[in-house]
Amino acid sequence: MINIAIDGPVGSGKSSVARECAKRLGIMYVDTGAMYRACALFCIRSGIEISPENEAQIAELLTGKLTLDIRIVDDVQHVYINGEDVSADIRTHGVGMAASMVSALPSVRKFLLDKQLDLAAHNNVIMDGRDIGTVILPNADIKIFMSARPEVRAKRRYDELIAKGEKVTLSQVLIDVNKRDFQDTHRETAPLVQAPDAMFLDTSELDFEQTVEGVIELIRSLDKL
Repeated sequence: MINIAIDGPVGSGKSSVARECAKRLGIMYVDTGAMYRACALFCIRSGIEISPENEAQIAELLTGKLTLDIRIVDDVQHVYINGEDVSADIRTHGVGMAASMVSALPSVRKFLLDKQLDLAAHNNVIMDGRDIGTVILPNADIKIFMSARPEVRAKRRYDELIAKGEKVTLSQVLIDVNKRDFQDTHRETAPLVQAPDAMFLDTSELDFEQTVEGVIELIRSLDKL
């Protein structure tokens, strides 16, 4: 199996790039952020405040009442909560902020770890997230850490949210991007950090196609596909 790890902060472009690379190479794309978003959405729907103080209650809820499925439909990853396709519902701004908080809880990360490892063990995968190269797939064949200047990432995120019909301002999105960066890099469990053996890719001045082509070139240099 070939495992490719792509890490980076919100708005770096890692998910859209990883998805397109997987499509072109004919391998599985695994969006781990979607898994945390699904857990966050389930907590929100269940009326549980996401906080360290409620971790035991959250762990009990997830292990006892949540069936989380990842399915590939027409080459696109879909996320299901107890049989319901929530692929669109998990992409709201509010769920994204909640996902950053829920991902800081060790019990949630443990809950999802086996699912992530099983996908990587039985498939050629491109997996993106915030701790793939450091924790989930430390022996990945290729590790890439993607980032961009905060204002660039905020603009990308703002454009995505506006396109989905959400009412947000660019200034608020920038504030939230900086907040998520702080949460992700300062959490005690599996913080966002570049793996020592990961290649750094600054996408600030790159368009989507340039980034995709660069990543595919790195992957093909392995001469395993």
